[in-house]
Amino acid sequence: MSVSVWRATHRSDPRAFLLYQRHYSAEKNFAFRRPGNFNIVGPGFNMVLMTEDHRALFVWVKNNTSRFDGQVGVCCTIFRNETSLLSSDLIREADALADQRWPNERHFTYVNAQKTARRRSRHAPAGKCFLEAGWQHAGYSKKGLVLLERSPQSGACTLVLRDIGDVFSDRLVQLAF
Repeated sequence: MSVSVWRATHRSDPRAFLLYQRHYSAEKNFAFRRPGNFNIVGPGFNMVLMTEDHRALFVWVKNNTSRFDGQVGVCCTIFRNETSLLSSDLIREADALADQRWPNERHFTYVNAQKTARRRSRHAPAGKCFLEAGWQHAGYSKKGLVLLERSPQSGACTLVLRDIGDVFSDRLVQLAF
């Protein structure tokens, strides 16, 4: 049994909000944010993950109503990595945690190629870290965002997911690889 690099936290964790503010998607939601509101997740069931040093953030959302874009599955709404860890490794582990919580669900995300261009090589495709983690290109949104997806996985290994702070107790989580 090994310990996950991710720690569970909640949708209004101020430390998660600080990382979220540096994510490119925060710009579009800035005008709608009230002062003092640290919520970084929209409606639906969610899993908010941070590394222990609070330098990486991953947010999953499983909508409880139909999405306007027609996508089905669990959506990675935010991924921000400011650690020295490989993004693809962090994504694989977050995938495994989502597989445990929502088994047999498709994972998907949108990537803005223009907004992520300066953080990757000129020749690297948008979402390269997701592609290296086993995701596939699935098309484009109406606004031209790159749609990436990962099919449901099977298999399991045991890993401990710890919560950040004293809000929750440690939980044992079965991870799929």
